[in-house]
Amino acid sequence: MIRNIEPISLVELNRRIAGALAVAPGLNRQWITAETSDLRCSAGHCYMELVQKNDTGTPLAKARAVIWASTYAGLRERFLMATGVALASDMKVMVQVNVNYHPVYGMSLVINDIDPDYTVGDLARRRNAIIMRLRAEGVFDLNRTLPWSPVPQRVAVVSARGAAGYGDFVRHLHGNAYGLRFHTELFESAMQGERTVQGIIDALEKIAARENEFDCVAIIRGGGAVSELAAFDNYDLAANVAQFPLPVIVGIGHDRDTTVLDYVAARRVKTPTAAAEFLVASLASALERVASLARSVQASVVELVGARKQQLAYYRGQIPALARAAIDRQRQKVGLPTARLIAESVKNGIARRRARLEAIDELLAALAPEATLRRGYSITRVNGHAVTDSALLAAGTTITTTFAKGNPVTSTIDGII
Repeated sequence: MIRNIEPISLVELNRRIAGALAVAPGLNRQWITAETSDLRCSAGHCYMELVQKNDTGTPLAKARAVIWASTYAGLRERFLMATGVALASDMKVMVQVNVNYHPVYGMSLVINDIDPDYTVGDLARRRNAIIMRLRAEGVFDLNRTLPWSPVPQRVAVVSARGAAGYGDFVRHLHGNAYGLRFHTELFESAMQGERTVQGIIDALEKIAARENEFDCVAIIRGGGAVSELAAFDNYDLAANVAQFPLPVIVGIGHDRDTTVLDYVAARRVKTPTAAAEFLVASLASALERVASLARSVQASVVELVGARKQQLAYYRGQIPALARAAIDRQRQKVGLPTARLIAESVKNGIARRRARLEAIDELLAALAPEATLRRGYSITRVNGHAVTDSALLAAGTTITTTFAKGNPVTSTIDGII
């Protein structure tokens, strides 16, 4: 083969490519949109891969990218302040790039700037997509519409042991000014980082297995970087909370933004301390309702007793008049003929009783001692007692004999024949 052009080395070819790219229009300070992947930081530099995917998630294009340390420090702070989250993998971004070609490492993109508003819009879109999915599945409002226990005293707590937020929660709950008693049990979980989502879901599953032992669940986390809250914008975690069988209180310790978890939980508060205050206020309100009911019952009883006393006094005063009236009514019902019949019956009864008494009187007169004496008998007495047996008389005994007529005769017995 005859060559008319002298060959060049690979290094020279790469040098020419790099030179061509450096001056080619549209390849420097160009704004592009992509999704971050495999983001990592080293020695102040930020390395990543920029990916463009189709609707099914299949990559259509990839390029290595870097943000040099001199640019990354300021860019990172500005992005965090604008979006509330740190630059990380799986984020949609709009970045300004220069195309760089290295003879050994090939092509890469050098990121000079980033538009945080684009990412904010994407985060909002992702959050809205999760919310729309939960609504479409019919679970978005489930936890928020659960009835609260009238006395929420048994609280399952999902938090990290030793965390300041958990300590604040327990201190405010158990040290409340009302002296109200609560039972709390901690179900430990990581509250930031990659293990957060699965850790909280595992804790919720343990609580659900003992559902009847608790009145509600408190998911709490103290303050910190807003960038650490990305886990709470997760579909799987939000779906678990939305469908949880007990009311869930979310006190994540952030005021600036909200997460999907805040939308689906039964109660969202600002901090762990606010979660404790909510529970204390709920129980104090229940106590006041009981006290108010007791006062109402007492007042009703006092009023009822007073009314019955007045009624009793009235009836007591009316009894004599009512009795007389009843007697009068009965007299009117009986009538004069019946009264005459009753009087005749009474009269006949009295006559029969009088005749019987007279017969008894005659019998008694016939049996009296005087009647016996008139029939020719006498009565001998010793010391006033009638003698009925001569064996009772001894010599020297003084006796008195009574006759029907004349005075009694006193004698002394000389002897018994």
